[in-house]
Amino acid sequence: MTLLTRRALTTAALAGTFLPGFARAQSRKPIVIGHRGCSGERPEHTVLAYERAIEQGADFIEPDLVPTKDGHLVARHENEIGGTTDVASRPEFAARKATKTIDGQSVTGWFTEDFTLAELKTLRARERLPQLRPANTAYDGQAQLLTFEEVVAIARAGSQRTGRTIGVYPELKHPTYFASIGLPTEDRLVAKLKALDLNSATAPVFVQCFEVGPLKRLRAKTPARLVFLVAGEGGPADLPTVKYADLVTAQGLKDVAVYADGLGPEKTMVVPQDANALLPATDLVKNAHAAGLVVHPWTVRAENYFLPATLRKGDPKDPAFLAQHGDAIAVLKALYAAGVDGVFSDFPALAVAARG
Repeated sequence: MTLLTRRALTTAALAGTFLPGFARAQSRKPIVIGHRGCSGERPEHTVLAYERAIEQGADFIEPDLVPTKDGHLVARHENEIGGTTDVASRPEFAARKATKTIDGQSVTGWFTEDFTLAELKTLRARERLPQLRPANTAYDGQAQLLTFEEVVAIARAGSQRTGRTIGVYPELKHPTYFASIGLPTEDRLVAKLKALDLNSATAPVFVQCFEVGPLKRLRAKTPARLVFLVAGEGGPADLPTVKYADLVTAQGLKDVAVYADGLGPEKTMVVPQDANALLPATDLVKNAHAAGLVVHPWTVRAENYFLPATLRKGDPKDPAFLAQHGDAIAVLKALYAAGVDGVFSDFPALAVAARG
């Protein structure tokens, strides 16, 4: 047992972790999850973003995981990396550009599954949203792509540095697609959890996925806590005739609780908003708690672009208005007031401040 795991067992409540059963929906305070690190201030999924999130008080850091050609799991928002690395400017990889169908969508670019880990390590990360986050482009080219093991190492170093338990919150991206091309990811992740001493219900880890089948298979392979991600529209890629809305009814949530420990809803499923303002909270948290699920909504961002009109700040005539920061604290407080057990944010410092 590692120091990190021992600390997780003795300080679970303070770190916002949960035990199995109904008690897992009763945390002392909501956890703050650094969404792809502190991606509002640094290029996402980089050591820069993860360390910044830890500095700002995040309890967990989140790596989205996609496989390489040789089977490693790396932290990228998508397997298409043309928009988040310098691969498009690398002539040696020009021939790797391709068009693929991912979860029913045609995507053109460069894909992690066409590169070995050694090749990906030669690339450098770039800001994914330069129009909204121009300051982040100052860090373009400074960071390598990370493996899951390296993200865990960053969390553990952060735990030693701060005296807090920093957990990891990996998401398996497009697992059905990857299985279809001979790169299934569930067993790879379980093997990593075992090797990293994270394969338990009390370890500082949550595993999340937008698909049902992979979560059910994971439930049979690992006691680690699992979270079912849902969106306000659409449905799981592995269940093309099913909508997320069908799965988050009061009865549907009880069914989810058979294979998951938590629910990760789009934040507007908890606190809706229209173009003008936030609206009253829904019953989703209450119903999820009744089913024994913790609730960790995604994702709170500070830019005016993501906020309703009454929470935007600055001059609407300013060309940079949508990139300027509005009152994201109001969104966070509304989510906390709705009873959520944690929040994903691109700006962990705001989530910590709003938690109080």
